[in-house]
Amino acid sequence: MKTRTPYRQMPWLIFAGIVVLFASLFATIPANARPPMQETEKYCLSCHGNSSLSMTLPSGEKLSLYVSQDQLDHSVHSSKGIECEACHNNISTYPHPEQKYATKRELSLNYYQTCEKCHSANYAKAQDSMHAQSALAGNENAPVCTDCHGHHDTQKPDEPRSLVSETCSKCHGEIVDIYKQSVHGEALLSEDNPDVPVCTDCHGVHNIQDARTDQFRVESPELCARCHADKALMDKYGLSSDVYSIYKRSWHGVDISVYKARWGTVWHDSAVCTDCHGVHDMRKTSDPASKVNPANLLTACQKCHPTAGPNWVDAWTGHNEVSLERTPILFYVDKFYTSFTPFILWACIIYVLLQIIHSIVDRVRSTLS
Repeated sequence: MKTRTPYRQMPWLIFAGIVVLFASLFATIPANARPPMQETEKYCLSCHGNSSLSMTLPSGEKLSLYVSQDQLDHSVHSSKGIECEACHNNISTYPHPEQKYATKRELSLNYYQTCEKCHSANYAKAQDSMHAQSALAGNENAPVCTDCHGHHDTQKPDEPRSLVSETCSKCHGEIVDIYKQSVHGEALLSEDNPDVPVCTDCHGVHNIQDARTDQFRVESPELCARCHADKALMDKYGLSSDVYSIYKRSWHGVDISVYKARWGTVWHDSAVCTDCHGVHDMRKTSDPASKVNPANLLTACQKCHPTAGPNWVDAWTGHNEVSLERTPILFYVDKFYTSFTPFILWACIIYVLLQIIHSIVDRVRSTLS
């Protein structure tokens, strides 16, 4: 006689069967499996996957129409399901509309505007940048979104971080070569150090401003202070985090601060960080090529103080607090004046008070008599 499964046990058996089915399905899927290709992408690549596909523009330039599947696989757009028509919104099927662009650059300058649909905030910032100003002045080679981020191979712009400098070097190759030799660039490229600044940390990302302006120059100490006044970061590398506060108390720093506060203008000729340390070529002070190496320091000072002699730099304590270990004579002089000055001030105050009391007493006596 066949034994039937009790009705009350049926739901548990069904549930167990579903669990086993799903477990077997997921076990057969590789961990790094790529999601199925989007239908539009698949349709477009049926033609554009041909590496020999191209066309000749009215300018005579040959425009490749090939799109690599590998580029799309690594693009941040394709992996998020963003398909071809999102950017090529005037093309929905074959045959395509007639091509109206005369040159490759004209095509790029028109197509990059589609970035605004998804990235409106960054697009708006870019319109106020130095690059946009250059374009308005007639420079058609001024960079736009796709020049920096790519077309079909758009990836995260800072992975690795050195990619930022490589991107900027497309137009600013000479400056980037100098940066690579600096203490910042060398640490980035040879050590992959995540703490050193890349181009965008100082110049901005999409709202890049003209670094040649007076405004940028006098604000550069605050820019440097983002890192060099960060105690946790500076302690990590055995550097002082007091350099900014000491600079602000120095003649140079006070001069600029007072000038801005009093007259409301930005230009002044007192030294800022880059005047002494360099701009893109900053090096360790121990480096013989450093502009602030002890052997080169007088030359650096003479840029603003042409009559300065050897004793000029000997009197400078650098960006260091006066201490017994580093500058014992100045330390004791400082202690003397910080103690003696309050004593003199209090003595003067007491003397003035006594004179006032004496004057009052004399007046009272003369009145009574």
